[in-house]
Amino acid sequence: MKNLSAGVSRRRAGPWGDRLFAWSAQGAAWLTLGLLLAILVTLTISAWPAIARYGLGFLGRTVWDPVQEDFGGLVMVYGTLATSFIALLIAVPVSFGIALFLTELSPNWLKRPLGTAIELLAAIPSIVYGMWGLLVFGPLLATYVQQPLQKLTAGVPYVGAFFSGPPVGIGIFSAGVILAIMIIPFIASVMRDVFEVTPPMLKESAYGLGATTWEVVAKVVLPYTKTGVIGGIMLGLGRAIGETMAVTFVIGNFNQLDSLSIFQAANSITSALANEFAEAGQGMHQAALMYLGLVLFFITFVILSLSKLLLARLRKAEGAKS
Repeated sequence: MKNLSAGVSRRRAGPWGDRLFAWSAQGAAWLTLGLLLAILVTLTISAWPAIARYGLGFLGRTVWDPVQEDFGGLVMVYGTLATSFIALLIAVPVSFGIALFLTELSPNWLKRPLGTAIELLAAIPSIVYGMWGLLVFGPLLATYVQQPLQKLTAGVPYVGAFFSGPPVGIGIFSAGVILAIMIIPFIASVMRDVFEVTPPMLKESAYGLGATTWEVVAKVVLPYTKTGVIGGIMLGLGRAIGETMAVTFVIGNFNQLDSLSIFQAANSITSALANEFAEAGQGMHQAALMYLGLVLFFITFVILSLSKLLLARLRKAEGAKS
């Protein structure tokens, strides 16, 4: 009888436990949304003097003069987008190659130590990357990459302009390469994990039909794991856009846009905030910096939204084919 009553009480406690868990999970979700809205509201209120004065024209102005309290965010926005684009351009193919090697080509004795070594790159502090980029990588880049590229593209219309400027190893290209090295562990780890999720039967069936390794990856693995692959790329892009200290060391922190050369010194939103926010006084200077933070918030939001739309279109295309 006692056992029966204990079982009934446990059964009665079950729904209450489920409800408590559901309320906790829902509360955590609403808390996250509330924090996001609070950040957005705080940034908007703090940046309102600059928004009221410049409006959206702030994004098209290249002036940044704290003395005269005249500000524009084009240089920082361009630096942020250019360095992130260069980082993705380098990191995505390299990460794909690493994931492909670890899942399809690597011998078993090498998979674990090599995978662990790549993941350890993510544990290196960003300031170490920045100092290494400034003191070691920058001079090597100037000597063995920038100077040969300038000689190769000298006199070539339009192309030569992208590689003009003094080859000192500091600038947009250097920051993009450092960011690529920093985000490779994130993208490669996610790609490797999602590649391993692919059912072995699918790959073995493709191999049995005579498909090569590349055909298996292109026609079986990638279609099956495209959501995870895009998610890994977005994770790396978010890391690149929000990186501060490493970019501050190697981008040059130059608030002028003389040309579209990727070798010129520039600035990014995060490096501008890191360098100037502590010394910015109350007024338009601080409001302009907060406006930059708000712009960075919306850049991240737009990129995430575009990735969601891309995934939705891919699923819709799959439905149309089937």
